[in-house]
Amino acid sequence: MYIDSHCHLDFPELAENLPAILDRMKENQVDHALVVSVNMPQWPGLMNLVAQHPNLYASVGVHPDYEDTPEPTADELVAMTRQPKVVAIGETGLDYSRLPEPLEWQRNRFRTHIRASRKSGIPLIIHTRSASDDTLRIMREESAGEVGGVMHCFTESWDVAEAAMEMNFYISLSGIVTFKNAASLQDVATKLPLDRLLIETDSPYLAPVPFRGKMNDPSKVIHVAEKIADLRGIPVADVARHSRENFFHLFSKAVDV
Repeated sequence: MYIDSHCHLDFPELAENLPAILDRMKENQVDHALVVSVNMPQWPGLMNLVAQHPNLYASVGVHPDYEDTPEPTADELVAMTRQPKVVAIGETGLDYSRLPEPLEWQRNRFRTHIRASRKSGIPLIIHTRSASDDTLRIMREESAGEVGGVMHCFTESWDVAEAAMEMNFYISLSGIVTFKNAASLQDVATKLPLDRLLIETDSPYLAPVPFRGKMNDPSKVIHVAEKIADLRGIPVADVARHSRENFFHLFSKAVDV
């Protein structure tokens, strides 16, 4: 059985088709998914969605791409994590690929989320793009490794993966690992210790081959697992088992239902 460790089922293009998506998940043996927060205005709707389904979990946080949006304090984030369905803080981090400097507001937001993680004991979901040096530096400065978390939709080098794992972080691979031009990421996939591996869709984005360019959803995480198994020359059941065990170990508030 598979778990999608990162998706956005609350986004309108998925939420409006949720019954069909849940059916496809069941058909493909995807029995749990973590619905990840991107901002505070959308969070109540996200929480309402996951409340209706025992196999869906939530995070709380503000994505680094959202500039003009309410900024929660660390204490506010901690209070939100007390809801039983909230198993992670994020997604948070740094993204220098879309917005120009000055981005100190982004770095400050990242620090706030790490501090909330340490106060609450709830793991982090970290997004990093074109910002790996600063991401790792701030993780170290704020002692993110005290709680740990996951580097989601990982696309960085093996050196970055090793540095993150040294700080008690898991590495999550998405549909990108199935792309023909993803040789360096495929190399990372062969080197990752299985006890540090998670799989995800990041849906509605990044549909894996053979669905590339189409709408993604959690039912397609099986294709991520199959590609990793093929690269490593191991049964796909091994990828499913390890990534599942890792999910419940990291997100300890989640319950296997």
